[in-house]
Amino acid sequence: MSENSNQQNNDMKRRELLKGLATVPVLGLFLVNLWQKIRRDTLKKSNILANLVQEKSAPAVVKGLSDSRHLNIGIIGYGGRGSHLIRGAGFATKGWTDTVSENARKNKLDKQFATFMSQEDLNCSLVGVCDLFDVNAELAMNASQNEVRPGVKPQATATRYRHYTELLANDNIDAVVVATPDHWHSRIAIDAAKAGKHVYCEKGLTRTFDEAIDLYDTVKKTGITFQLGHQNRQVEANEKAKQIIDQGLLGPINLVEIATNRNSPWGAWVWGIHPKGNKKTIDWDTFQEPSPNKVPFGEEALKRFFRWRCWFDYGTGLSGDLLSHDFDAINQMMEIGIPKYASSTGGIYFYKDGRDVPDVWNATFEYPDKDLTLLYSATLSSNNPRGNRIMGHDASMQMGGQSGGGSVHGFIVTADSESTQYKDRLNSGIINTRYPIYTYSPGSKQIDGVTSATSRYFANKGLLYTYREGKRVDPTHLHIKDWLDSIRDGSQPKCNIEVAFHEAVACHMATESYLQGRRIEWDPVNRKLI
Repeated sequence: MSENSNQQNNDMKRRELLKGLATVPVLGLFLVNLWQKIRRDTLKKSNILANLVQEKSAPAVVKGLSDSRHLNIGIIGYGGRGSHLIRGAGFATKGWTDTVSENARKNKLDKQFATFMSQEDLNCSLVGVCDLFDVNAELAMNASQNEVRPGVKPQATATRYRHYTELLANDNIDAVVVATPDHWHSRIAIDAAKAGKHVYCEKGLTRTFDEAIDLYDTVKKTGITFQLGHQNRQVEANEKAKQIIDQGLLGPINLVEIATNRNSPWGAWVWGIHPKGNKKTIDWDTFQEPSPNKVPFGEEALKRFFRWRCWFDYGTGLSGDLLSHDFDAINQMMEIGIPKYASSTGGIYFYKDGRDVPDVWNATFEYPDKDLTLLYSATLSSNNPRGNRIMGHDASMQMGGQSGGGSVHGFIVTADSESTQYKDRLNSGIINTRYPIYTYSPGSKQIDGVTSATSRYFANKGLLYTYREGKRVDPTHLHIKDWLDSIRDGSQPKCNIEVAFHEAVACHMATESYLQGRRIEWDPVNRKLI
């Protein structure tokens, strides 16, 4: 019997039952109304859009050794983020693997060690290390030697280089990961591209707009494979959101809101000053070489070395660090590109510690040709979780945040009461605006051992882990793999130089607006900010 025939028979049986109940005067009326209410509530709480979403097959968990071509990589800048990137390639310090394996033994919900050990062997060796802080360089060396890793034992161990140019001069190195502070990004990445090395560069792309133009042109000219460090490009929830948006299920979208909320010293870049940090262990002169303002070595220099995101001399604060992630995620979902106008305001309202980047900051991006405004709002002194919202005429999508009731890096879609597309369903009661019409909650049903405020922040953004076929995977690992596989097959990685340039220009427009106190316009013909 066909599915349609089964449905017709079920409907006939329900109608006959309801008619029968209706012959019982009072009880019948009550039961009929109860039946109809249960049916309405069931419909309201189901995924009304599920039958409209054109499903694409989920990205599979990658299994087996990645391609046959072995690659030698180098790391330039092995700090907190650099160490995570190298773990994504399969190399962790013995201290790290010992700690997380012990954590897993004590707490079965702590999945860090299991997630690391289940990564694919990316068939690469860490053979070059460069860091201006001796302690970090030694840790990177240790990571290259640690045999506790996914897959086979390391084929080679790393050599330490005092200056990045020495590392680039090694012809055996195929590709480099650049995870220095932002003020070194363009110089190192440009020199690496000219040396024929493929580049993975952490976000934000560059410290200044002019640097972004120079880096873009160099990558295009040399033809190297470039990946910007937005691991959110690997998050499956973003791909699902893009499907819904591409199909027009939200209707015309005119306003998008993205937000950052943090409320801890660490979240405001007040990072610890390492007790072994001193004039002998830190190459301070090299560190500050590209910065516009020079500071003699001392207590102030130590603060700047370990808390560099607090100063425009070395980075762009909220713009390059946190706005860039959410902007890139929206660009991934909606392909909005570079805005026509940007305006920003804010100030240093909470952290009176000598920084010059704002701790409260708002930016507005205008896309007149797309009839779209993108709003960004950030505070480093409140944990209120607002999440991100894409607001369409027919429905809105809420990603993260308590107001949406969403799960970790999932999203919900709620119909608008004045929707044109869903007008009939709204009038018939099939859709009730109090209930989501689509809910996406990715991955495992297990509760993760994510406890710290910092970890919860990144988990909510989908930056700690994603899922493939219900299995937890580190998106940083997937992003490094995407880059290495693109090197091997000549394809473009997901956050290639084109989309990296979108992020860079948008973020620099907002930064320049704050610094200059005026609206900034993008001139795409002459590639200038006006």
